[in-house]
Formats: sequence, C-alpha cells, structure tokens
Amino acid sequence: MAFGVRAFAATGGVAARLALCIGLASAALPAAARPVTILAPELPPMMTADGSGREASIIKETLATCGHEAHFKVVPFGRHWNDYRDGVQAGGPVDAVTTVPAGMEMPGSRSVPYIHYQNGASVLKSSGLTVRSLADLAGKRVITFSGAPDVLPGLRAAIPSFGDFRERADQMVHSNLLFAGRVDAVLADGLIFAEYNRQLQEKAKSAGGLPFDPAQPVQFTAIFPPTPYSMVFHDESLRADFDRCFAELKAKGRIDAIDREWVARYAATVGDRYLSNR
Repeated sequence: MAFGVRAFAATGGVAARLALCIGLASAALPAAARPVTILAPELPPMMTADGSGREASIIKETLATCGHEAHFKVVPFGRHWNDYRDGVQAGGPVDAVTTVPAGMEMPGSRSVPYIHYQNGASVLKSSGLTVRSLADLAGKRVITFSGAPDVLPGLRAAIPSFGDFRERADQMVHSNLLFAGRVDAVLADGLIFAEYNRQLQEKAKSAGGLPFDPAQPVQFTAIFPPTPYSMVFHDESLRADFDRCFAELKAKGRIDAIDREWVARYAATVGDRYLSNR
C-alpha cells in the first residue's frame, strides 16, 4: 500500500509537470491560421478600394508568412479608426486596423511600425517656389489632409504664417486645387499626391477633359521626417505573429523591396526624395 501511494504521488507529480509544460508550450504557439479581417483607409497607392497597394502588399505578405489570410475592409480615411473601435466594443468580427499613428490610443495590441509615409511639400515647378522648410511657405496658400497638424511636426505652429490654410480629407481635391492655381503648395505623402495626379491625367483624356492641365510638372520635397504607422490587433497572439513575420521579411529584404517597387512607379514626381533619409 505504501509503495502504491508513493507511486501514485510520483505519477501525479509527473502529470502536473507535464501539464505545466504543455500549458507553457501552448502559450508560446502562434495563433491558429485563419482569415484576418482588417479595417483600412482608402489611400491609393497605399491602399486601394479593392485591397491592393503598397501598404496592402506589406500586410498581406506578412500575415501570409504566418499562415494567415488578410481580408481588407476599405473605408474612407479616419472612419477606419472609428469602425475598429466600434467593432471591438461591440464584439464584432474586426481583427485589426491599419495606419495607426504613434500616440493614438486604440483598444488592442499595437504592432511594430510596418510602414513609413514620406510627407512633404509639392508645388508647381512653374511657380518657381523652392520649399526646404515650412518657413518657405509663409504667406502662401497651403492645403493638407485632415488631421495633418497632429501628424506633421511643426505644422500647427506654422499655420498662422500661411496666407491661407485648408484641411481636406479627399486628397484628390489637393491636386485639383494645385493644378488650377488655387493653392500654392500641397502638404501630403508624395506617393499619394503622385497617384491622384496620375488619376487626373487619365481623367483629362476623357470626353470634356478638365479645366486645367494635370500634366504640369511638379516638385516634391520631403520636408518632414518619415511618419511611422502601426497595426493594432484585437488578438494579442495575432499581433505577436505579425511582429515575428514582419521581422523575418524585413531581415530578408522583402519589405524594402516592396517599398522600392512602389516608389519607382512614381519616380517622375518624387524622384529620389521619398524615404531617402531612412
């Protein structure tokens, strides 16, 4: 009997240690492969309405490396944050949100920065305006994206020096106003600005054309440091997967290759000035 008790105790101890080891191993396992629903803002060429683009490519490849499949729900810029918050609070089928700037509070687990936007000043070359800093825009008419004063360093303090200042969420409006001569400078990401210019040039070829020439040469200058953006995940294990697989792709040079591919498409506008200091 004494032998049986000792044997039982020993067996129970082994079982307990085994259970602990299994639990620890399970905690370290990556999230089970599954579709991942992601809210994203429509900002071509970063993210288009059909879920393609520079940013979409980075996210898709990163999650695919972990065995997950990205499904984008693309909405107007700004709404993606609100829809994510609402979805998380309501317990809805929302797994993640893209393009979250540093310092923005969001429920969930924040990833490492996975993409950098390069904001700068774009002007018509015919204006003869050279912009090396915000100080060069004193007295000028300036337009930028909604919320830019909270994102672009020094912008809020510089606003009183401008002749006119506007924020517009629809960045197609930026290019329209610049080519029409109604603003002097656009403060925005160089690739986004270049893509809307491309769309206007296509539109100009259609019947009726446009009341201005969208093929006018422009000059983009990266007067701001690159802006990092992160993902925020509702599920901590998915966030851990994303960070791990992003680091793997970054080490292989794949993330930089995606960036180079997309920047090259808009070299006529941004030249070698997009992320040149990274």
